[in-house]
Amino acid sequence: MSRILILDDDPHILRSLEIMFKRDNHEVWSVPDAESALSFLEKQHVDIALVDLQLPGMSGLDFLRKLRDLHRDTDAIIITAHGSIESAVDAMKEGAYDYITKPFSPDQVRHRISLVENIRGFRSEVSGLRRRLGELPYATEFVTSSPTVRHIIELSRNVAGTDTSILITGESGAGKGLLARLIHNWSPRKEGPFAVVDCASFQESLLESELFGHKKGAFTGAVADKPGKVETAQGGTLFLDEIGEVPMSMQSKLLRLIEEKTFERLGDPTPRSVDARIVAATNRDLAGMVEEKEFRQDLFYRLNVVELSLPPLRKRKEDIALLADRFLGEFNSAHKRTAEGFDDDVKQFLMTHSWPGNVRELSNTIESAVLVCPGRIIRKEHLPHRLTNAPSGSGGADEIIPLAVLEENAIRKALSLDIPIEEAAKLLGMNTTTLWRKRKKIGL
Repeated sequence: MSRILILDDDPHILRSLEIMFKRDNHEVWSVPDAESALSFLEKQHVDIALVDLQLPGMSGLDFLRKLRDLHRDTDAIIITAHGSIESAVDAMKEGAYDYITKPFSPDQVRHRISLVENIRGFRSEVSGLRRRLGELPYATEFVTSSPTVRHIIELSRNVAGTDTSILITGESGAGKGLLARLIHNWSPRKEGPFAVVDCASFQESLLESELFGHKKGAFTGAVADKPGKVETAQGGTLFLDEIGEVPMSMQSKLLRLIEEKTFERLGDPTPRSVDARIVAATNRDLAGMVEEKEFRQDLFYRLNVVELSLPPLRKRKEDIALLADRFLGEFNSAHKRTAEGFDDDVKQFLMTHSWPGNVRELSNTIESAVLVCPGRIIRKEHLPHRLTNAPSGSGGADEIIPLAVLEENAIRKALSLDIPIEEAAKLLGMNTTTLWRKRKKIGL
């Protein structure tokens, strides 16, 4: 049950709501004016506050601003007259979760309280998961001896304490997701949720629902109201991974979220307010996409207030041995193995391989070797055959094939097979929507 504060100058409303909430086993306090409510809140914490907009002395809007300063995690529901819905919308921009119009029935109030409790439950679950993830070694530090990466980490720590938007760029597997989580852990929002949306994993309609939530009946299969990741990020950080995959039709909604801190659920025109820090990541050239009219310029500038560009692993070779040793220890512990190190051939291979999959590929390689190795020293035969049978990448620059060319060749080959496009996408390691988009760009 919840701890609820009722703030209204109508004694009848105060009394009736207090009786109802007590019957529902909530803890309830009723207060007739904003000053008394603030004095109470300086000593007590509540989960939910029902606040009348029309109050004597201090307005409901002013009270909301002070409430956010005192208790960021208290959710407010606005009580307003039917003709003052515009004022309620203003209140939601100030951080209110929802509003209800007078006259209202007990069931309407109970429904609003139930929705807020559900959202708070989601936040608590996400926060618990975040704390458990934060206890893992790989989620609490960025292992590097590279001067370039150390500079990026220092800059990340400096901006973590602000609420400015951050864009992390770099190739797939370079550590963008880890850096985003660390920025959250270093920020004042670290006790709040860290909500992740992989924008490349959803078709357009599903991505909108994943981000903003939906109302019951908004589309086939929407059997109940569902909050999106934006709402679950309240008081924390919203990490938009692969932001370059967001369709143009949705980019205006993201822009509004960043500029106004408001959004609408799919199928529900009611604007909702959210206090979440935006961190985005991409392996694509967003500036180039802006020039090609594939990405909104205004959204790009809003996201790119601070850009953190992680170099690929092949450009920070001093990290390879350090990371390999780190992964060796982690996977020994995870899989109860006893491998102690690498022989000289493996060490040479690790340093000369081009690592197109970056840190993620190195991690997978070491884990596979730890599982296969029967003794204490990992030898070349314990490495995945797909790596040891491939060119080492130690030749000249003229031997290097651009990743875009390799990707296009792979797409052409997959699409030439007599298989459904869903299977082709699976073979390529991408979702169907991304394959359709890339196929169109190539001209197939």
